[in-house]
This record gives sequence, structure tokens and C-alpha cells, in this order.
Amino acid sequence: MKTVELTINALVPTRSGCAIFLGDGEKMTQFFIESAIGLAINDHLAGEEFERPLTYDMMTSLLQSLGATMKRLLINDYQQSGEEDGIYYASMVWEMANEVEQRKIVEIDCRPSDAIALAVRQEIPILILESVWEGLEDKTPLLIDLKEQMGEDLRG
Repeated sequence: MKTVELTINALVPTRSGCAIFLGDGEKMTQFFIESAIGLAINDHLAGEEFERPLTYDMMTSLLQSLGATMKRLLINDYQQSGEEDGIYYASMVWEMANEVEQRKIVEIDCRPSDAIALAVRQEIPILILESVWEGLEDKTPLLIDLKEQMGEDLRG
């Protein structure tokens, strides 16, 4: 299974949420996520600290306190839905330890946005199947246009 590592190139606010642009240095893809998730990702990447843990910080702490460590985030499918943007699918792989230090590997289906919010907190790479990546349209020109329209203050 060949994969491509992606980085977050930009988070762009939209009327109904946030667009996240992920790329490999040669091309980018983009999909829409909920505003709160976009804010959670952006705040963490910007080094924002809060008096109390936010939801994804709490989830990370909870899972780590239970002996779970995120090992991999994999965007494993993309399904086109009509003329609109399609839907991305992902899975997270967690390694867990119990009280006698036995290890268990668990793979969990998830929304890519939730997994990204957890992965950035644990510095886990964002991976996509090469076969999925090759079939996606390059959204680099769209991000360039948005940066020109909105200014260069976009994350990324």
C-alpha cells in the first residue's frame, strides 16, 4: 500500500465552515470542514493556548491517559457525489496498552477533519493512498486565487 504524505497548506473560512487545503508540494486537494474543527486545527497550528483544554485537546489527553497513541492517519477513499465536491474517507490507527503492557492495534473509521484535528496535536503525518491521490484534481490554482482575493494572511 503506497501512500503520499500531505501537509496543511491553508485553512480558509467559508460561509458554511472552513476549506482545508492539503498538499504534497506538487499539487493540492481541498475539502470543506465544520468551522469549529477548522478553528481547532488552526488554533493548535498557531500555538494558541487556552486556560482549559478544548475538545480535541481533551480527547488527546483522555486517549493518552488510557495508553493509546495515534500511529497513523490515512485518507483511504474519495467518492465523487454529483457535480459538487465529493466525500473523503479516512481511518486512524491507534496502538493501545493495557495494565500488563500488552499492545493492541485498533483501526477506526473517521472523518478526515476529526482525524486531522487529533493528528496535528500528536504530530502524526497525514497520509493518503497514492491511488486516491493520483485521481484527485489539483486545487493549487484555487488557493492562489483565494490568496489574491483575501490577502496573504491565510494559514499556510
